[in-house]
Amino acid sequence: MRTAFFISAIALAALTAMPAVGSGAEAGQTPAAKNAYLYIGWPNDGEVIRTHRFRVWFGLRNAGVAPAGVEKANTGHHHLIIDAPLPPFDQEIPADKNYLHFGAGQSEAIIELAPGKHTLQLLMGDHQHIPHNPPIYSRKITIEVK
Repeated sequence: MRTAFFISAIALAALTAMPAVGSGAEAGQTPAAKNAYLYIGWPNDGEVIRTHRFRVWFGLRNAGVAPAGVEKANTGHHHLIIDAPLPPFDQEIPADKNYLHFGAGQSEAIIELAPGKHTLQLLMGDHQHIPHNPPIYSRKITIEVK
């Protein structure tokens, strides 16, 4: 499967939110913002997408977005996980075709996926690409690309 993406720095308004703070099991050292909510705004869980190239947008409440390398309380940046599990919470988030980094602070992306079923999930990383403590992640959604 080939995954390509093009990045846009447009921030979109949140429509719905989902609790995203994890259990605190082995995480990085950067404290998570209290009551942070991270979610995928589109596509929706179960969505059938009739094009291989489409926009994904990310939502975050009760925390801020800052570029990688910027150490500021209650902020982080997005990582989109495609067809892979959450990585270890006490290590730097991988950067490859399954773990896309948005270190410039982007809140949406154009991705390209092969036809078939895929999973998408978001994970916030701190200024060093390490998950917060406790980790902030969205629920995993499943989509089908036709």
